[in-house]
Amino acid sequence: MNQAMGAGGTRDLWRDAATIVVLALAPAAGVGIARFAYALVLPDMRASLGWSYATAGFLNTVNAAGYLAGAMIAASTIRRVGAFAILVWGSVACVAALAASALTGNIILLSVVRLVAGIGAAVAFIAGAVIATQISQRHPARASFLLSLYYIGPGIGILLSGIVTPLLLEYLGPGTWWIAWAVLAALAAVLTLALGLSRVDASPSDGPRDADRLQLIAISPVLISYLLFGVGYIAYMTFMVAYVKEGGGSATLQSAFWSLVGFGGMIAPWLWSRLIATLMGGRAVAVLIAVTLLTAILPLWSATPIALSTSATIFGSAFFAVVTATTAFVRRNYPPAVWPKGIALMTVAFGIGQTIGPVLTGAITDFGGSLSLGLALSAVVLATAVVAAFCQRDLPHTDWR
Repeated sequence: MNQAMGAGGTRDLWRDAATIVVLALAPAAGVGIARFAYALVLPDMRASLGWSYATAGFLNTVNAAGYLAGAMIAASTIRRVGAFAILVWGSVACVAALAASALTGNIILLSVVRLVAGIGAAVAFIAGAVIATQISQRHPARASFLLSLYYIGPGIGILLSGIVTPLLLEYLGPGTWWIAWAVLAALAAVLTLALGLSRVDASPSDGPRDADRLQLIAISPVLISYLLFGVGYIAYMTFMVAYVKEGGGSATLQSAFWSLVGFGGMIAPWLWSRLIATLMGGRAVAVLIAVTLLTAILPLWSATPIALSTSATIFGSAFFAVVTATTAFVRRNYPPAVWPKGIALMTVAFGIGQTIGPVLTGAITDFGGSLSLGLALSAVVLATAVVAAFCQRDLPHTDWR
């Protein structure tokens, strides 16, 4: 009988793991492609359209502002409409925004498109995280690993776009950024269609009505840390491909670099889930941000292919694991009814940081005349985020696992 129960439990575990991987198609399209693939198209757009780094950073700031707005409305929208419906429609909005990006080089219209992409990515991402968190609770001993499977989604999108985009732009030549956007839209559409055709059992989540149930003061260290992480990491994700290209990196090297960031995100569950499950308070967040810091500054010391490959792979794995760790913190410290609002609050803090980061880095780069200066500043911000996270403790007597 015990063997039968064990076999049944294993089947349930694998079924739920597969369901979470299907859910991960939403952040693959919305975050990995609609948000982050901008870094791949940016060098050709900047050269063709005559943008400064500040202008290039501004478009990602607008996208991050949309992400912030989406995070702010996500919990109430999920409560009214249902998590899976929001997951699908948010992804559809991202596909539409990608397609629209191929139609214009006007900065105002592109700003609107990037704003829509940010909103769609955020609401879909949070809706999927809520469902994945609920599913992971069926297997307490493997909850951290199952939850981390959802966060391989952006890595999938980054890997796919990294394989396709730089080589496509190299083959087609300068000024073909709009074709790259069209291809990325088609790629995201395939992922979204697969998600929409799936059958995920997810009912609307009842979020809390009172914000003070989240005890904002008590979790302020991790919120501040996550905000600073948003400021610091986005410089790497926005400008590192341009940094590699400016250093003489070929299209093949650019493709390999970006694909390795995505690959790192995909292997993160096997690298970091035990650490996330073991370290309490904000210590897992702090350790993982410290890893992103070290790997983010590695290319400033050495731009050899080995250094760039190491940086991309480890940064990608740790970056996505930070997001997993903040969700695990919410899961560990609050009851299920509060998870939608808790995850959304973390995403709001993250979104504020992402809104500040790109334009700040771009402006500093324009002022100093070198991407190295902007990337170095982001390292200082990440170091501050590490300190803030180490100050966070778990809330007393609230282990809901």
